[in-house]
Amino acid sequence: MNPLTHLPAWPSLRSDIAPDPALEQAVRGILAHMTVEEKIGQMIQPDLVELTAEDVRTYRIGSALNGAGRWPGGDRRAGAGAWAETVGGFWEAAQEAYKDRPFTIPFMWASDAVHGHNNVHGATIFPHNIGLGAAHDADLIRRVGAVTAREIAATGIDWTFAPTVATPRDLRWGRCYEGYSEDPEIVHVYARAMVEGLQGDAEGLRTDSRVISCVKHWVGDGGTFGGEDRGIARCSEDLLRNIHAMGFFSGIEAGSQSVMVSYSGWESEDRSEERAHGSAYLITDVLKDALGFDGIVVGDWDAHPYVDGCSQGDAGNVIKAGVDILMISSREKWQAVYRDALARVHSGDIPMSRIDDAVLRVLRVKMRAGLWDKPRPQDRSLAGRQEILGAPEHRALARESVRKSLVLLKHENAVLPLARTAKVLVTGSAADAITKQTGGFTVTWQGDDVTLDDFPGGATLAGAVAEVVGDGRCTVDPLLDHADVSEHDVVVVGIGEDTYAEMLGSISPWHTVEYAALKPSYARDLEILRELRAAGATVVTVLFSGRPLYVTEEINLSDAFVAAWLPGPAAQGITDLLFAPAEGEQPYDFQGRLSFSWPRGRRTTTSHRVPPHIPDYQVPPGEEEPVGKHAPLFPYGSGLTLRGPAPADGPGPYPLPLDEDDDAPPAELFTGDTLVVGPGDPAYLFEVSATANGPQPIPSDGRHETVFVTTEPVATPGGRDGVSLTFKGTRTFVYAQAHGGRPADLRDLVARDGSLSFDVRVVEPPTDPFHLACHNDYPRQPALDISARLAALPAGEWTRISVPLSELADAGVDFAHVDVPFLVCTEGKARLEISGIELAAAPRNA
Repeated sequence: MNPLTHLPAWPSLRSDIAPDPALEQAVRGILAHMTVEEKIGQMIQPDLVELTAEDVRTYRIGSALNGAGRWPGGDRRAGAGAWAETVGGFWEAAQEAYKDRPFTIPFMWASDAVHGHNNVHGATIFPHNIGLGAAHDADLIRRVGAVTAREIAATGIDWTFAPTVATPRDLRWGRCYEGYSEDPEIVHVYARAMVEGLQGDAEGLRTDSRVISCVKHWVGDGGTFGGEDRGIARCSEDLLRNIHAMGFFSGIEAGSQSVMVSYSGWESEDRSEERAHGSAYLITDVLKDALGFDGIVVGDWDAHPYVDGCSQGDAGNVIKAGVDILMISSREKWQAVYRDALARVHSGDIPMSRIDDAVLRVLRVKMRAGLWDKPRPQDRSLAGRQEILGAPEHRALARESVRKSLVLLKHENAVLPLARTAKVLVTGSAADAITKQTGGFTVTWQGDDVTLDDFPGGATLAGAVAEVVGDGRCTVDPLLDHADVSEHDVVVVGIGEDTYAEMLGSISPWHTVEYAALKPSYARDLEILRELRAAGATVVTVLFSGRPLYVTEEINLSDAFVAAWLPGPAAQGITDLLFAPAEGEQPYDFQGRLSFSWPRGRRTTTSHRVPPHIPDYQVPPGEEEPVGKHAPLFPYGSGLTLRGPAPADGPGPYPLPLDEDDDAPPAELFTGDTLVVGPGDPAYLFEVSATANGPQPIPSDGRHETVFVTTEPVATPGGRDGVSLTFKGTRTFVYAQAHGGRPADLRDLVARDGSLSFDVRVVEPPTDPFHLACHNDYPRQPALDISARLAALPAGEWTRISVPLSELADAGVDFAHVDVPFLVCTEGKARLEISGIELAAAPRNA
């Protein structure tokens, strides 16, 4: 890796795709003929399921995207041809929209292809970025980008929202695995390599085998305080520039044609807190003016309501700050934003110069990508060619990527490589669980409903082991509840996090990063390792995770321990290293090196390598100095090989000392009789759906509709405010945030025989389990299925339902830190009305 240079000011960048005077003249000529309605249409980007061809013709919509879990016709097995035909239909509608105009503007389609073309059945899935970062191989990243671009092009899509160039600084962040490294050194090199792989050079971008790239999320999302998703980065501008912006610098210099803005915000001693989407300073003054970026600045999914002065139907302040394209989920919202923006332009609130700047950038990028010269998406050279998705050479690259990303953290007793004739027991929660390998943003947002059928040619860890030793010598027993350990030569233990994306993977401040403490199933993994040690077994442990975790005891109980990150379905890349090669085949060795520091303690979450390019570096607030109890167990750059000498500065001798410190910050004990969960806060109810990004506040004074849920206010017979909830068959959560968002210790309510009560009128009973909880960690924490109770209620009548808190406590709900006192979730359909939510102790005796 090339050493970085400290930047005392925002640099003026020079893109490898230089301005072209002829192109500029052409796009300015088009802009001069456009109406304001046509211009605003280019700035609106709806989602696939919220847009029709008629919308494109009517509103002159310039681009669209498919979010995770969106497929042509709702078919998750849709092939390359179906994708290209779908995209082509919108492209044709855009052509028709301008048939009576002296110009045309081609349509542009975008997708979140962040570790391969991960929304499309049969596409090649690569390791998530955290694994690729451990490879320390920029050429590999460039090749991954080129293959991904080729598969995207096979589906007729023009644009990918990749790469993510965040520099994650807190292991509790649910998006940690989307970053290549905690250190800007790797991020800086990889951002350039991935952009070059996706786009090629200026000429390559114009071909139909490359796609437009997008470096994201501008800027500082990896540095939010406490690892809060969509939180606030609190650091100096110097650290914002030299740690969090380094990937943007190299990505823009490589020619990236778009930058996505972050949900998060930034504050420093010199600047007050401000959301990135509403920051004219960060978007216009820095990104556009100082850096000289001349491509598209695109907003994130429904991010505009996070900005002061904006709402679901009003993105005026986001437009004025400098965002060029607004990514908006629902039809109702994008049409409202369109109308509002048009009115604001006519009133002079949004200057026409700001609209012209946005549209000029959109036209410039479309022309640089050759979209005026390319035929219909379905007629392009690669479009519809199913054989390109998951082509053998592409899967070979995925397997290579897995091999190069694995980090060997412990190796004793020369147990590796394993003999191909060994009798192997494969156990642990990740032994045969494809979702633990593929992680979030895989087919669907959370990636928790995928199976091996979604990945032709893929394998779980157990499946890959069986491919090597044969089914007759491979026993698979994930819970270790029937296999005889003594009958096996070696035990391969697969452990790892359940899949998650974004905020659903964030670890609350009162939890630690101790693996075994996060879920009961993870605790069982530790028990399995203890049982294996007691039985004298030879143990090789493979950890699948989206971040380093405290696993010191698990390491102690293993003869070899491998950090495999989130490798995807090519588990054969793991067995390439665990097993000796077949006769005549190439031997492989571990070459992965940590791109994140490994925590020594349960509460070590923000300890990093000191950036060598920053003089007189001072650890910022919210991060830990990497010394003493926060000194990494395995420092940045660590990793063993089978053939090289053990490093002199390794963590031994074994067993490693365990961290006995567990000083969880206490929540304030609630000792009152009743905790009311109601509309005392401006927005007390939120919904989040498993295939849509991010929670949405449920308005108390109006209708809220998405493709997943519809809500609207209702009045109860007693005059209380209530809400109608219609669930539409996709996993959807509706929850109430604690007042002020601060957790409370509700154990006193549990001890006093408290109950969670609410009024409910069941209009259509749930078709599937309907879960109730007092937390926002489901399914990480347990919940109660109350569907039978709801079905038993009198149809159409308001009824008071009370659930003893002891039932939730017996199920394993942690009441010591409750920041969401009420949550319901279902994957099925249901329609019910709810009001009067409260947690109350049993009446005191007179």
